Amino acid sequence: MTGERDKRAWREEILAARKALSTESREREAAALATAAAELGGDDWVCAYVPVGGEPGSLAMLDALRAAGARVLLPVTGEPGPLEWAEYTGPEGLRRGRFGLREPEGEPVANGIALAATILVPALAVDRRGVRLGRGAGYYDRSLGACRADARLVAVVRDDELVARLPEESHDHRMGWALTPFGGLRRLEDHVGN
Repeated sequence: MTGERDKRAWREEILAARKALSTESREREAAALATAAAELGGDDWVCAYVPVGGEPGSLAMLDALRAAGARVLLPVTGEPGPLEWAEYTGPEGLRRGRFGLREPEGEPVANGIALAATILVPALAVDRRGVRLGRGAGYYDRSLGACRADARLVAVVRDDELVARLPEESHDHRMGWALTPFGGLRRLEDHVGN
């Protein structure tokens, strides 16, 4: 995954690689991410997400955060714009939301993202400068502007999805960290802040 390519080409390549990944590999990665996520928890709010469509991780990652003492917020999708966030209380408290995503049944928490010390952000890839490649809908780019200045922004990707360089646009929010299944939490080398 190197060279000069546009975001669309990157997305196509990564989505094809994710689709080809075996169930056993996905399960190993999900278990490793749950273990790594447990180390992120604490007595604070964490924004996270329910992995879908080949994204690394599982509900075990969210449960590990809660077991470590974190209060976990998950996105609630609506019309295009900033995401709302509701508290994750366990798998039994999830319902089907927009786009087939699983979301908390509870009411959104006012200014939820502004409460979080750590924000786990789904990504197709992230580069060593902190440039994140998402799916292109812009929900996270529109939401991250409301987070705390000291929030730890963490892109969650597979180990081979942490790359040297991705194309960047002016509206992209840079990540300060990457969380990968077997590399754990890594500070992104060239990023300043977060």
